[in-house]
Amino acid sequence: MSTFKDLADYHQLVSDLFQWPKNANEWEEYKLTDDQIAHYREFGYVSGIKMLDEWQVDVLREELNQVMDPTNPAHHLFYEFHSNESEDPNSVLFHSLGHWRISKGFHDILWNPAFVMAAHQLLENKAVRFWHDQLFCKPALHGGVVAWHQDYSYWTRTVAMQHLTCWTALDDANLSNGCLHYIPKSHKWGLLKKPALAGEMDGLKQFLSPAQKKAFQPVPIELKRGYATFHHPLMVHGSYANKSERSRRAFVLNVFADGTLSNTDEELLHGVPAIPKGEKMQGKFFPLLK
Repeated sequence: MSTFKDLADYHQLVSDLFQWPKNANEWEEYKLTDDQIAHYREFGYVSGIKMLDEWQVDVLREELNQVMDPTNPAHHLFYEFHSNESEDPNSVLFHSLGHWRISKGFHDILWNPAFVMAAHQLLENKAVRFWHDQLFCKPALHGGVVAWHQDYSYWTRTVAMQHLTCWTALDDANLSNGCLHYIPKSHKWGLLKKPALAGEMDGLKQFLSPAQKKAFQPVPIELKRGYATFHHPLMVHGSYANKSERSRRAFVLNVFADGTLSNTDEELLHGVPAIPKGEKMQGKFFPLLK
């Protein structure tokens, strides 16, 4: 962390956290099965995918402590940094975007072969571009909620909708410490209005039809640290408060298929030069991963 170098300038691995496959045979070990892909298509998600070994989790957790420090000298490189995105000081949700520009480990997880291969398959074998990263950290005892929402409701500044989210646990995540929950098959409901991300947990329900409310049956996604879940951009998901004595830390990688266009003349992420509406998303901040 002694350098102020913007790691967004480097579109390849910059550390020894991962090894990039050298040939097609080496890629094979990272492929999802046909059953996993079918589950994603039917239910809107696929979970329990190993992303990291224990030692890699340890490296990232150490880097997490550094990037969460608001006095970090590279702090200006964040797109967003919220020590607490909740309005309630007794209900804390740390949330940031842009740490891939600051930390070698969080930079290199973009080029984690297990992530890149799964994303390529779930995006119907299209080339994959990075969109943006996120950290969601809930401290023990007073960790806040992430309200029910659809990711793409915050991303309509990009078209077409050919996006994908990967959520990876840095702590064991379960019911007691606020694990992710999905509403299976809700990715088929179309685009809903968006609630405040760290606001009232059930705010989204005001926008649902009676049939959708009846089908609103949350499924907890419990994960061991180092394991991930992938979900569709219209999947309704959220996570409840952490009242346990354990933290619940996770990182998120958001990607889209190559060929996605800007849908605005405004900046797409804070501090990132605008891409005119209708032009292809590419360049320094949206690297091609595979």
